[in-house]
Amino acid sequence: MEPADSPSSEGFTPTSPNASASSSSPAAGSNPPSVPSPSRYESQKRRDWNTFGQYLKNHRPPLSLSRCSGAHVLEFLRYLDQFGKTKVHTQMCPFFGHPNPPAPCPCPLRQAWGSLDALIGRLRAAYEENGGKPEANPFGARAVRLYLREVREMQAKARGISYEKKKRKKPPPPSHQGGRPDAGPSDRPRSPPPATGATA
Repeated sequence: MEPADSPSSEGFTPTSPNASASSSSPAAGSNPPSVPSPSRYESQKRRDWNTFGQYLKNHRPPLSLSRCSGAHVLEFLRYLDQFGKTKVHTQMCPFFGHPNPPAPCPCPLRQAWGSLDALIGRLRAAYEENGGKPEANPFGARAVRLYLREVREMQAKARGISYEKKKRKKPPPPSHQGGRPDAGPSDRPRSPPPATGATA
């Protein structure tokens, strides 16, 4: 299989920041309609989709999108590992489980789990935006989800870090008096009147 265009540093496809600016510069004196530029997410999603399409073309034998399965997505993710920049220690490495190794080691570089997880999310959305059926989406296949889970757990152990998502802290509920929320002055329980002496 011939390699596809080499992705760059966990972002997968090189881009030229000045390319779009130079090609879209309006002529002097003209007033072209203002077209909102795509967001960073949309731009990255389009680049990822083009990279995957190039990968399918370079596949031997060539593979059409309609015949792409979860197994082919896993091949693509493993192919991307050669462009990774995240050090993943092996169990034989003395720095296994060390979040900040004090010295270099020969352990391989891989794509970080977070990069792969975000990539699959973008490709999953791009697949359906380009006419694919949600029930046939290879990027949402169970094998892909299991692979990402294994990568997360393996890298967490090897790098000594945690990938657990931080839960947002909810604001504390307002203090209630008498067990009833928002009790107004008239709603609060009143103290009984002080006892008075017996009348004759």
